[in-house]
Amino acid sequence: MKKLTLLILILLVVVPVTLQAGGKKRAGTAAAPELTIPLGARYLGSGGSALAVATGLESIYWNPAGVDRSPFDANALFSYRSYIADINVAFAGVSGKFDFGSIALSLRSFGIGDIPVTTESAPDGTGEIITPNFFVLGVTYSKILSERTSIGVTVNLINEAFGRVSSSGVSFDMGVQYQNLAGVQGLGVGVTVKNIGPAMRYDGPALYRQAEETQSERGITYYKIGAAEFDLPSVFEIGLSYRHALSDQHTLNFSSAYQNNNFALDEFRAGVEYSYQNLIQLRGGYMLQEAPIGVSNVETPQPFKNLVLGFGVNLAEAAGMNMVFDYAYVPGNLFSDNHLISINLGF
Repeated sequence: MKKLTLLILILLVVVPVTLQAGGKKRAGTAAAPELTIPLGARYLGSGGSALAVATGLESIYWNPAGVDRSPFDANALFSYRSYIADINVAFAGVSGKFDFGSIALSLRSFGIGDIPVTTESAPDGTGEIITPNFFVLGVTYSKILSERTSIGVTVNLINEAFGRVSSSGVSFDMGVQYQNLAGVQGLGVGVTVKNIGPAMRYDGPALYRQAEETQSERGITYYKIGAAEFDLPSVFEIGLSYRHALSDQHTLNFSSAYQNNNFALDEFRAGVEYSYQNLIQLRGGYMLQEAPIGVSNVETPQPFKNLVLGFGVNLAEAAGMNMVFDYAYVPGNLFSDNHLISINLGF
């Protein structure tokens, strides 16, 4: 366990240094962009800034170190998001605690819908319909090492297929959480490195084309187009949080995070969560992307507005059930508004 902890800490220090720079210039050129779509309503409702205190199955995305911090021995989660351009994102996961830590299995699926096939000779469509099939299967290991420290690692198996081409790959997420930083009760820090792995390349029969070699007598034959490789959208994040109890019934959680993106603009996030008797939570967050050099954010509108809102209802307190319902609202800017719902069960 000490060797595993040391390895994760080394990777969290070394990997960010070795990540390629130039995210501002390479936006939109990464493989598997679905890895960067936030999951779960609870922590997105506070701006996606709670990677220092994220717990349970939603922390699979935000910081895998928080999976083992769930108060329950077993958990199940279902989350649904209406994303951009009629794309729907569904997330499901289960986890269990063991003597050696927590193990979680998760699945993200992306409903893109049917797409008519068009060609140069049939720009209005050939009559053929393709249905893209994108999903990510994850396995997470998380362990509380001490009262203050926890670690986590996720291995993601990525699959993308549409028409007669497909691509598969693997990525790794690693995270650490540390509570009561510098002896301050309620102060926490979290560090993550996500989407680390080999480049992905498409392959399949659709890459074959008929052509005639003019310098031989082979006549018309099939030649395969070599698809280019694309790197994964690796990111490095660090976040701080502070939990302050106003009284036995009222609690405030403040959080902030900085995210360095290898294939996009860097992000700054902050959020707050108000909790009443651990029964009702009200959340709000603010997300701000760094503007390209010499260009203001006003001149480069983002897909979503900066403000995020959300709430949660703990039915365990209301009806004796170990079930929590969370909702997040992300106002759209270039696209329609996003709505996220999550249902978390504890056993």
